[in-house]
Amino acid sequence: MPIPYELTVGWRYTRAGRATRRNGFISFISGVSMLGIALGVAALIIVLSVMNGFQKEVRDRMLSVVSHIEIYAPQGQAIPDVQRTMQEARRNPQVIGAAPFIASQALIARGEDMKGALVRGIDPATEGEVTDLAGGQRGAAIARLVPGQFGIVLGVDLARGLGVHEGDAVTLVAPSGQVTPAGVVPRLKQMTVVGLFDSGHYEYDSALAMVHIQDAERLFRLEGPSGVRLKLRDLHQAREVALQLAGTLSGDLLLRDWTRQNATWFAAVQLEKRMMFIILTLIVAVAAFNLVSTLVMTVTDKRADIAILRTLGASPRSIMGIFMVQGAMVGVIGTLAGLALGLAVAFNIDVIVPALERLFHASFLPREVYLINRMPSDPQQGDIVPIAVISLVLAFLATLYPSWRASRVNPAEALRYE
Repeated sequence: MPIPYELTVGWRYTRAGRATRRNGFISFISGVSMLGIALGVAALIIVLSVMNGFQKEVRDRMLSVVSHIEIYAPQGQAIPDVQRTMQEARRNPQVIGAAPFIASQALIARGEDMKGALVRGIDPATEGEVTDLAGGQRGAAIARLVPGQFGIVLGVDLARGLGVHEGDAVTLVAPSGQVTPAGVVPRLKQMTVVGLFDSGHYEYDSALAMVHIQDAERLFRLEGPSGVRLKLRDLHQAREVALQLAGTLSGDLLLRDWTRQNATWFAAVQLEKRMMFIILTLIVAVAAFNLVSTLVMTVTDKRADIAILRTLGASPRSIMGIFMVQGAMVGVIGTLAGLALGLAVAFNIDVIVPALERLFHASFLPREVYLINRMPSDPQQGDIVPIAVISLVLAFLATLYPSWRASRVNPAEALRYE
């Protein structure tokens, strides 16, 4: 099958001028446009991949501590019939795990150091059904929680802030005190640190403590668990499952899914990702529309060639096709180069960033600020395909006007001074 001559001539014009002094500047501008498109596409892929990875990493680490759905009684009271509530929740096909819990605020003191913490009472036997934190080697500390011994498991950053280690004693100050003739006296209980946990999420590692659920009932004077935690087959269905459970559970109960617990944070990430996509797309647009100047200069330089082709029988549409091929080639090559560079960096960012940190003796992601301490990356097809399509479309649009100008060249006028 013969190749259309428009493709052959357009490709020849694309690579022409590299060895000739006359067209060297045009070739340089064309190369700059190609490089600009490649860098813009690569920047888009890298930034969006890092943002996707950051969101996924924080979400996964957060869900290793929090549950997909929480069912709890109003005003922190005990659920009337926790076993019935768990059985009704398990009837939903999306629910694969359920565990009771108690949650309350308290102060944890060690000497003169005192920290506020969220104290969670858990059942070590069922906690593994709803959280990854109770499984594997990390679950060894939780397994040491024995009812009646008042052991406590602290987050590593909370323990570091208090200066305690495994086996040390801490004092837990419950929020509701005892009424005495001298007034309200805080209730204090000495607890033994039986282990530490590291979820990788600074917000929880610095403010969460876990005790056995029976000890929590005695500490906070509850008659039973104040809530039930659920794990789902598909965490993205949490909001829909919560609405379904709201209509099937018995009693006056409240439900909260993980998307609502951190709705502000996830909304901020999505907004930032959307704005970064728009801003970085402008870089690709600027590089793509540099093709306009490149093709205008090429058309001016090739006026004699256009006139000769027209006298040989080439139609205005064919002339327009030649220069559209030239611009499209620059866009395709730039886009493919940007895809290759962006994906190479995105898939190896866990190696590149630590090398840069060692080189510059800096930490790009302090845990206290960014919740995680390594640069994650998650390239997604849903981001990469639109980036490539937008880049190609912008490059194609940039070729329309110069190509139309080329098709309007008058052969007699172009050859008058040749």
